[in-house]
Amino acid sequence: MRFIITAAADPNKTKSDGDAAFSKDMMAAYMKFNEELHKAGVLVASEGLNPSGKGARIGVANGKRVVLDGPFAESKELIGGFYLITVKSLDEAVQWALRCPTGLGTDDILTIHPMTEATDIPPEYLEVIKKAAPTWSASWGKGR
Repeated sequence: MRFIITAAADPNKTKSDGDAAFSKDMMAAYMKFNEELHKAGVLVASEGLNPSGKGARIGVANGKRVVLDGPFAESKELIGGFYLITVKSLDEAVQWALRCPTGLGTDDILTIHPMTEATDIPPEYLEVIKKAAPTWSASWGKGR
């Protein structure tokens, strides 16, 4: 099973409550955790996200797309980064998240979401996927 673990600021904290300076020690802690996940064979991807001012938001209403002002209205809505892992269960994903380093003020809440797997999709829709995206669907789930 694949899970994405996202890191975001705790919306109940003020910025000064968790606004820590970035340090070499913190970077080393994150990289050591990445190394542990990699060596355990569960890490698919791990990335930090740049500040929201470098991104964009697109709104979709009634099939019409429009660029919205600013990527995020409030800093409490920002995601600082993510881990995409493949493990046997939600409990195993939770155990990894409990070991994740924190401390930058942007990762006070770790949220674990299960990723959609082929077994989650009705067979008739799997056929639609195979027809509409034959190359992509052939690679979907490989190495997971």
